[in-house]
Amino acid sequence: MLTPTTAQHYWTQALDHTRSRSPATFEQWFASVQFDGVEEGVVRLTARDEFVRDWVADHFLPTLKGRLEDLLGGELSVRWQVDKNLLVPVCPPPSLQRGGLRRPISSAPPAAPASTPALVPASTPAVALSSSQASPLSSPQAPAARVPAPAATGFEVPEVTPPRRPSLLPGPSSALNAKFTFENFIVGPSNELAHAASYASAGGGGPRYNPLFIAGGTGLGKTHLMHAIAHKVLVDRPAARIVYVSAEHFTNEFIEALQNHRMEEFRARYRSHCDVLLVDDIQFLAGREQTQEEFFHTFNALHDAGVPIIVTSDKYPQQLQRMPDRLVSRFTSGLVADVQAPQLETRVAILKKKAQLERIVLPDAVAVLLAQKIQSNVRELEGALIRLAAKASLTGRHIDESLMKSEMSLVTAPSHKLVCVADIQKAVCSHFRLTSTDLLSKDRHKSVAFARQVAMYLCRQRLKSSFPELGRAFGNRDHTTVISAVKRVESLRKRDPQVNAHLEAIERRLASSDEG
Repeated sequence: MLTPTTAQHYWTQALDHTRSRSPATFEQWFASVQFDGVEEGVVRLTARDEFVRDWVADHFLPTLKGRLEDLLGGELSVRWQVDKNLLVPVCPPPSLQRGGLRRPISSAPPAAPASTPALVPASTPAVALSSSQASPLSSPQAPAARVPAPAATGFEVPEVTPPRRPSLLPGPSSALNAKFTFENFIVGPSNELAHAASYASAGGGGPRYNPLFIAGGTGLGKTHLMHAIAHKVLVDRPAARIVYVSAEHFTNEFIEALQNHRMEEFRARYRSHCDVLLVDDIQFLAGREQTQEEFFHTFNALHDAGVPIIVTSDKYPQQLQRMPDRLVSRFTSGLVADVQAPQLETRVAILKKKAQLERIVLPDAVAVLLAQKIQSNVRELEGALIRLAAKASLTGRHIDESLMKSEMSLVTAPSHKLVCVADIQKAVCSHFRLTSTDLLSKDRHKSVAFARQVAMYLCRQRLKSSFPELGRAFGNRDHTTVISAVKRVESLRKRDPQVNAHLEAIERRLASSDEG
């Protein structure tokens, strides 16, 4: 029978073997794990929480268990329990142990005088890594606290670094989609800037812009890029602390923290315990003044510390309604990268990639027809493919042009040619994420006024409408206003690449509608 002393001896040897494989992170995680012994081929361990248990089980346990089995000469299983009040003695690395004395992770911590505590409570707040271990994505934090050791132990206790959480912090959007990686993202002219900037923000090389603001309509790949950034960071730096939330969830957390008097914990989560901040759908902060104020200070704290901040929205920063100017100016201080509707070739590539991931046999001709049918939304495009695959599977048919045409006729409305001012106004509103009411209103906000001028210019160019007619079509404006708008856009198009890009994107949308 294996005695506790012998079991402890073998455990210590297995720890040393495992520590040598990953010294930089081993001490951080095993500060929250307790060895309770070996009984009848079962290794009993206690973790401070489920997060530590799962991380250690995934990253250290295979090596540790393999070494124990070699030492004990038989197969072992592991039984975990979780104790949130766990007190674990400090386990110094071998280089800091003197005279051959070791302090193993033990279920029975040695007694210590009250004046010289030897235990570190599991609830001790996380402390930053030393400068030699810190991630380039992490923000500077206070130095680790030194825990005094009892004089009778005969060795010094090193600086203690409680474990850093290596994955996404809790939140409704915390679970990453394994398919949303950079490798699975199809890059085309409509999204190449956003893709390159996202890859750089994840540490993939190239200039890193902070903040990175990704703007684009629904279903065009913004969330895919956010997940891809998180995946890339965690592959390169498993110990990185990533906070990925929607603006709606940030608001709910803030309200809950206010109600329960837990603002210090809330601020620590977003400011101190965060190496990358990813916020989806920032437009939902509109009109929420207290939440905007808190996010403003959170943004400043992280930005000053060099922590990457990535934000997505369905509008450009200047078009965000009821958002304070100081927040808008910060969003535009880095890089604003937009994601437009993909072109035909990109849509075909997206379909082929989706078919490959889902193991769907998709003929090239069907992929082209489907991409021609659905033009503006990647999510809708992929959904149509899944519908086709499901229909083919349930009816025992192959995916072919006949099946595609019959199914698409049921779920897509017939397209119509662009014949009037209203159609151009609709295309412009869709591009700039505005409503027709905004476009025709008296609103003189810079973003709305510019979109209105673009719509007037395109109507004049494509429909040859008279200036008075266009004035009436745009909220009964004077014809001189239309003339001024057309001249201004013509001038900007010649000298401003960004304006030219907007016009080309809208014209592509209009051309595809004409083809339909």
